[in-house]
Amino acid sequence: QVQLVESGGGLVQAGGSLRLSCAAFGSILSMNAMGWYRQAPGKQRELVAVITSGGTTNIADSVKGRFTISRGNAKNTVHLQMNSLKPEDTAVYYCNADVIPGTVPHGMTYWGKGTLVTVSS
Repeated sequence: QVQLVESGGGLVQAGGSLRLSCAAFGSILSMNAMGWYRQAPGKQRELVAVITSGGTTNIADSVKGRFTISRGNAKNTVHLQMNSLKPEDTAVYYCNADVIPGTVPHGMTYWGKGTLVTVSS
């Protein structure tokens, strides 16, 4: 019943910025972590950034210093601020959440449908 809704993807020129947002909806008892993964053409899905319930963040080396992840003001939301974008950042970005839903007594992983980020040179 938990759904992740992503927004903010689009087309930008190299050096530009985008801000991705993800909001989790549904019956959520507890949120363990939320983050972003991406899958570029011809490549495997990779972790971009994640933030845990304790506030710990993990950022991929490829985007460190350019991307930041943060919790949103609204409950169960997360933002990915992407600056100094490069063509190699082009990918479908997927929101991910590790959640303890209100409907089942154990943790589950949920994925958003993805939002496309295209960076032109």
